[in-house]
Amino acid sequence: MIKVKSILVALLIISQWISTQQSFAKKQKIILTSTAFENKGGLPEKYTCDGENISPPLRWDNLPEKTKSISIIMEDLDSPKIKFTHWVIFNISPLTSELLENLPEGETLENEAIFGSNDFRQVGYDGPCPPSGSPHKYAFKIFALKKELNLQEGATKKQLLREMRRKILAKEQLIGIYER
Repeated sequence: MIKVKSILVALLIISQWISTQQSFAKKQKIILTSTAFENKGGLPEKYTCDGENISPPLRWDNLPEKTKSISIIMEDLDSPKIKFTHWVIFNISPLTSELLENLPEGETLENEAIFGSNDFRQVGYDGPCPPSGSPHKYAFKIFALKKELNLQEGATKKQLLREMRRKILAKEQLIGIYER
């Protein structure tokens, strides 16, 4: 009887340890930064319709070990009715740790990343262009995925989100604020 109790206690301890490890894995956070702006800081005009309208540099670290691809969505969190999408890019290699400033629009990148369509109905990046008067928050959302996605250039955010369902290992966002 004592052996059975010892075995049960050992199994309980092992089970709790495994649960703790799984919980830790689920809570792993991607570190997403930019050399152009700080989280919840001002997004420089250069990256907006009032400037050069080019994509900002992004850098990430701490991807889950089983990451097979990365997706990024940029959207205006303060646009009326819907979150207006400014940028969709997916199938970024997990070996990539950054996107440089001013990515070429509408092309597949060297690492085979693919651009989707934004809500301007353009493939590639289109920067913030809010109405005058109040600041808008722009979220750069990164997703670490356990598979590459079966989507073509020009896929929409809606298509991307549907395809990513049940494939997300971790996600994070970086907020830039812009006001005209």
